[in-house]
Amino acid sequence: MRSLLLFLILVLSTFFLHAQCLKVCSWNIANLGKSKDATEIAYISKKIKDFDFVGIQEVSTSPAGAQAVAKIVDNLNRSGSSWEYIVSDPTNGNGPERYAFLWKKSKAKMIKKAWIEKSLDKQIDREPYLGVFVAAKDTFLIANFHAVPKGKNPDLETCQLYKIDEMYEKYHFMIIGDFNSAPKSMGFGSLLKRNVLNTFSSQKTTLKQEPSKTGEKFASEYDNIFYEVDEIVLNDKGIIDTSLDFPDLKTARKISDHIPVWGCYSVKKKK
Repeated sequence: MRSLLLFLILVLSTFFLHAQCLKVCSWNIANLGKSKDATEIAYISKKIKDFDFVGIQEVSTSPAGAQAVAKIVDNLNRSGSSWEYIVSDPTNGNGPERYAFLWKKSKAKMIKKAWIEKSLDKQIDREPYLGVFVAAKDTFLIANFHAVPKGKNPDLETCQLYKIDEMYEKYHFMIIGDFNSAPKSMGFGSLLKRNVLNTFSSQKTTLKQEPSKTGEKFASEYDNIFYEVDEIVLNDKGIIDTSLDFPDLKTARKISDHIPVWGCYSVKKKK
């Protein structure tokens, strides 16, 4: 009886905790566009339906990219909750792509139309995509970002990201995405100095082409969510290991070579 009571308390406290924070997911869905068929779109929708807010990187710049996002949202709207979404214009630099934000209407509301931060287009190839959202009376500025590949030195881009927090200091700042570098990389030093810290440490989030001899299937610590620790509370976090749903890594990578990462965030209350 005592163990059952403790279990119920744990379940109720977890439910209450998640009800009070914004459950944010970030996912680089590789080449999201015509490369994804209806079955894959349905799978993606199923994996993100329990989150409140989703940021997607690597949406194709072709019309098929925005159409794929719309199809995901259509599936989400038939899964029990009502969703909204917005897709960015193509980024301006080399390797252009679009970003997308998706959110449950019952959990969040956009209060300022999302924009590509063009002030960074000389320093960053795929400029961050920013939006301001209210959730449970908390206001967040959320930036969506995909850095250049490792071979092009993403530290040169990540070292510029502090400028977003500097420019929009009045907001509670978060930046989500695929940074193509581990959180201990030097490029994040300027963010850390502003108390914008990583949610994940030593968590690999990309899938190998095939498992190593020891069975290791993950490659790199690229995907993360950074947040202002002096203003925002991290209540919970996790990953979704999509490789578990497929017979091998090659098949799993048809969805993406990245897995989703998530955290549940709320604004610190003033004493």
